[in-house]
Amino acid sequence: MKILLTNDDGIQALGLRSLYHALIRAGHEVHVVAPVTEMSAVGHAVTMASPLRIKVFDEVNFFGHGVSGTPVDCVKLGITTILHSPPELVVSGINAGANVGVDILYSGTVSAATEGALMGVPALAVSYDDFTPADLTAQADFAAGLVSRVDWKGLPGQCVLNLNFPHLPLNKALGLKVCPKTRVP
Repeated sequence: MKILLTNDDGIQALGLRSLYHALIRAGHEVHVVAPVTEMSAVGHAVTMASPLRIKVFDEVNFFGHGVSGTPVDCVKLGITTILHSPPELVVSGINAGANVGVDILYSGTVSAATEGALMGVPALAVSYDDFTPADLTAQADFAAGLVSRVDWKGLPGQCVLNLNFPHLPLNKALGLKVCPKTRVP
């Protein structure tokens, strides 16, 4: 599956790197377009008055495009300019910190996934309930496995799945539970 991978913690973040490697191990074609710097809590912001610059990160076992803009800018540029054909899925994360309840309104991670969905590409946001994770290999492998199991074409249009891991070892989690999003009165 052709995947556009992004985040709001920056292209060098542990969560993005862990998810990149897990998706590659799972056999996916992964294209990274992520902010050069941390862009947490920017919501669905789009850069309007400043030029966007793109920096190539060509490293051992990693290749991606860093953008001097927001997570939404990254998805827009990835889909319309950087990738030569549209991705089949947008994945955003793994975010440091949970994105649940009203936090999803502020989240650059969820907003990046939402932008993909608004542009007609199914999307997955992934977060971990810890702001200083040391190792996200298990969570990344779980997310990559979920990517392979979901019938993305069978989901309703403009659909975003928001996966949150609790702050505990994955083998201690009680399993996957589907929850509706928070309703704002």
